Amino acid sequence: MIQHFLDWFAFLQGWLFEHMVEPAMFAMGLGEYLEDAFEGVEWFLAGACEVAALYLVLRPLEAVIPVQEMTDRAARWNDFIYTLIHRLGLFGMAVFFTLDPVLDHVAGLLRLEGVHPFNLEGLMTGFHPLASFLLYLVVLDFFDYWFHRGQHRFRWWWALHSLHHSQLNMNLWSDDRNHLLDDLLRDVYMAVLALAIGVAPSQYVLLVSVSRGLQSLQHANVRIHFGRLGERLLVSPRFHRTHHAVGVGHESPGHELGGCNFGVLLPVWDLVFGTANFAAGWHGTGVRDQFARTNPDGSSRPARDYGRGFWRQQWLGLVRLMEAGSRRNAA
Repeated sequence: MIQHFLDWFAFLQGWLFEHMVEPAMFAMGLGEYLEDAFEGVEWFLAGACEVAALYLVLRPLEAVIPVQEMTDRAARWNDFIYTLIHRLGLFGMAVFFTLDPVLDHVAGLLRLEGVHPFNLEGLMTGFHPLASFLLYLVVLDFFDYWFHRGQHRFRWWWALHSLHHSQLNMNLWSDDRNHLLDDLLRDVYMAVLALAIGVAPSQYVLLVSVSRGLQSLQHANVRIHFGRLGERLLVSPRFHRTHHAVGVGHESPGHELGGCNFGVLLPVWDLVFGTANFAAGWHGTGVRDQFARTNPDGSSRPARDYGRGFWRQQWLGLVRLMEAGSRRNAA
């Protein structure tokens, strides 16, 4: 069955390339990039299969064992737009394959100077492919944890990342609800790390796909946890929902920024660095300033608008970023 799927996938890739992509490339005078375009068709189809699989697996679970009733279906459709942009737009892959020759050139220059950059691949001679894949996954997840901590630590960065947390109806598409600038920072960061430790292009595509699939599960509106042991081995929907909880997951006691459960795939980093919260329960999600509140001095603070449509959300993210910069300069 798997071979049948692979044969069908290869046929569809070849057909799309031959009948649609190749003629368009020649018409635009881009014939020299045909090889890259052929690979691009593969990534596009892989992303389409990924989106279809998520819908077929997670959407029924959301209907059968939801955490909360979906009160804003338009917001879920908007998250779906983010998913199509992120997973069919190939942006993260494009960053990786653009940086690959650049970093190869830099590494070559360093070798001429007698400097040999560290490469994890060199330490894994004789490793089984699955073992090397898992090692790369763990190493990249460690650095992803600290990237996530940064998003919650610095006010300017939180101004962008808070868009991701502003979904009150978290669902299987919410993982991709990010500001494009925030996505760019993360994609460049992860691509540089992957290239620096020797991840091959084919491995990187698989690493990204596996990671994205697990993160979609984490954000799904499903009442699932992995038990006392499993919760400490892999980030579950309940563990990650606590990270999205209003006033819990993105704040620390006495501080507007901070929070808990920053692990992207593995909770071990939260355990090691003291940011884990395994409390039971299913919290409401969102950002505190989305709700009107009364300050200690008795004055009222209106609810902040995070926008409803894609472009409005992107624009308001830039507004928050500029406000964060102004606030820092004023201080």
